[in-house]
Amino acid sequence: MAKDALVSEDMANKFATEKETPYTRWIRDEGLDIIPALYVRNLRTVPLKPWARRGGNAVFVNHDASRTSNDSYVMEIPAGGSLAPHRQLYEEMILVLEGRGSTTVWNDAGKKISFEWQAGSLFAIPLNAWHQHFNGSGQQPARYIGVTNAPPIINLYEDLDFVFNSKHDFPNRFSGEPDYFSNKGEQKGLLLETNFVADAVSLPLISAKERGAGGGHIRFNMAKGSMNSHISQFPVGTYKKGHAHGPGAYVIILSGEGYSLMWPEGEEPKRYDWEVGTLIVPPNMWFHQHFNTGTTPARYLAFKHEVVSIRNAQGVPKAWISRRLGGDQIDYADESALVRTMFAESLAKNGLSPRMDAAYETELADLPTK
Repeated sequence: MAKDALVSEDMANKFATEKETPYTRWIRDEGLDIIPALYVRNLRTVPLKPWARRGGNAVFVNHDASRTSNDSYVMEIPAGGSLAPHRQLYEEMILVLEGRGSTTVWNDAGKKISFEWQAGSLFAIPLNAWHQHFNGSGQQPARYIGVTNAPPIINLYEDLDFVFNSKHDFPNRFSGEPDYFSNKGEQKGLLLETNFVADAVSLPLISAKERGAGGGHIRFNMAKGSMNSHISQFPVGTYKKGHAHGPGAYVIILSGEGYSLMWPEGEEPKRYDWEVGTLIVPPNMWFHQHFNTGTTPARYLAFKHEVVSIRNAQGVPKAWISRRLGGDQIDYADESALVRTMFAESLAKNGLSPRMDAAYETELADLPTK
């Protein structure tokens, strides 16, 4: 597989008119940019432009591989200010990057509730519900990242008035329940059904040995949406198993420091160093692998569309299944020697050593036949 699959300008020009979509034209007409990167070093410092209709400053960050399934945007609420009231016929999940404030949500039936948030809070906007975000500080701006499935909705209808001004409540999604945004939820295996997490950085996780290195994991269904998300954490001196999946995962570093490797099959891995606030967007079916080189556990949040989860007949994501069984996860025993060498050298720079022996041994006990 070629890394970028680039072709001649003559061939590219034959498809030029198909690259622009109603969605991309909408962002352009809003006066905003789309950063097409698969890596942004820090979302907290990425430059923004005024978004007049929303009343804040924003930029879209959307790798080309996922533009037709979902997107992300970074929004800043001015100090002491608020965004304009807004509704939309697409889903949205939000992680607060900096600051504190509150959000009010209401429907056409007149049911209204408000809740407070802080840096690290995670929540979802109910489908087509009116909502307004307020900055709780008079001195500092507040900043969040939102991930939505706006691209297929805007491309499907190509009618902005319909997408943003439709008078219709979805009572099965939101009907003004007073505890809708309370910090609670129902746990079903790895899946937590909730609408609000007060602090994603300290949320307790569940053991997920299948992903390697003794890590923790939790998955979310928020506001009864079709999009989903998960948090993963792995200990000091360890790294996750390499794997591949479909497009549309927006991986945001919540704690720790380290790096990720990403590569299409048949190519050499490329390294992306990260810190709190880094965004990584693995392209469609590129292998990627996350490494903790810091002195604390590393944790990340992945906002994603269901197209990410290529599943087997049992409903299990193939990214969790060994390649030896036909899945898309690389066992430690089958990884390139480069992986362990680079990891040991990176840890040594911080005066640390790998703590992977137990993970290697545990895998061997259940390793499928090659």
